[in-house]
Amino acid sequence: MQAMPVKTVAASLQPVAQSNEYMATVKSRRSATILPQVAGMLTSITVHSGEHVKAGQVLMTIDPRQQQATVASQTATERQKKATYDYDGVELERQKKLFSAGVTSKEALDQAQQAFDNAKADYEASRGTRDMQEQLLGYYTIRAPYDGIVGDIPVHVGDYVSPTMGTNSMALTTVDQGGDLEAYIYIPTERASEVRSGLNVELYDTSGKLLEKSKIDFVSPQVDPSLQGILAKAPVHRTAEIMRNAQLIKAKVIWSTKPMVVVPVLAVTRLGGQTFVFVARKQGNGQYIAAQSPVNLGDAVGNGYSITAGLNPGDEVVVSSTQFLVNGMPVSPIPG
Repeated sequence: MQAMPVKTVAASLQPVAQSNEYMATVKSRRSATILPQVAGMLTSITVHSGEHVKAGQVLMTIDPRQQQATVASQTATERQKKATYDYDGVELERQKKLFSAGVTSKEALDQAQQAFDNAKADYEASRGTRDMQEQLLGYYTIRAPYDGIVGDIPVHVGDYVSPTMGTNSMALTTVDQGGDLEAYIYIPTERASEVRSGLNVELYDTSGKLLEKSKIDFVSPQVDPSLQGILAKAPVHRTAEIMRNAQLIKAKVIWSTKPMVVVPVLAVTRLGGQTFVFVARKQGNGQYIAAQSPVNLGDAVGNGYSITAGLNPGDEVVVSSTQFLVNGMPVSPIPG
C-alpha cells in the first residue's frame, strides 16, 4: 500500500493550569439594603427602580405626624423646664445677696441652691429628650446613604412597615453604588489546604466567554455551614457583561501550573466515547505507519488539548487527513 502523506507535529511540553471551575456570584462592596428604622405607613415614594440618586436624596417617607406631635409636646415641656430653670437662677442670685447682707439664713440659701440645681438637671434632661425625639423624627424620612442606583422597590404607598416584623420584615429597596464589585466563590472543603490569597482566577459568563482575569484577595477562616464551602473573594471590574449585583458567573480557580504534553485539536479523534490520536511511528525498515493511540484529555490550552495519559513528548502526532487513517496504515509524515 502506498504511504499517505500526512502533516505531523511533535507533541510538546507546555505549562498547563491545574484548575477547577465553580459558580460565583458578583456582589457590590457598596450595596445598601434599606430597611425601616421606625414603624408607620408609607406616605410617599419619590424614586423608581433603576434611578440614579445622590447621597442624602429622599427615597421614601413614613407618616411622621405622631412623631411630630411628640416632638412638639417635648419642646413645650423643655420651654417649661427652661422657665423654671431661669427663675430659680434669678432666685439663687437674690438669696446670695440677701445672705451676704445678713438678711437671710444659710438654710434659705441652701434651699435656693438645691432648687436651682434640680431645675438645671430637669432642663438638661428635657433638652436631651427633645434632641432624641427630633433625631427619631429624621428616621421617618428615608434617604440614600450614598450616590448609586435604586434597586427593586417591593413596597407601595399605604403599606405599613416596621423594623420589628421579624422574618416577615421586607426591605424597602437597595442602593447599589457603581464599581467596587467582587466575585463570591465557594470552594469545597476538600480544597481547604490549597485555597489561599493570590491564586489566579479566570471569570467567564454562562456561555463560556472569558470576562476577566483576577486574583483571590480574601479567604474566609470559617466554613459556611449551609454550603459546606469556604468563601473566597476576587475583585471584579464593572464591564458591559458584568453590571449587576448578585449576577451569576463562572470562576475558574487556578491552583498551579505544570508541564504537560499538548497536541492540536485537529489531532484528536473520537470513537465510541474514547479519544485517540494517530502517531507517525517509524518501523525497522525506515517506513512509517499511523499508530492509533488512545489518550486521556485534560483542559483545553489555546487551540490544543493537554494530554494526561497516552503520549510522550516528541511523539510525531498526525494533524491532517485523520478521517482517512486506520491503525497500522503506511504514512509519509510531513513535519508541520
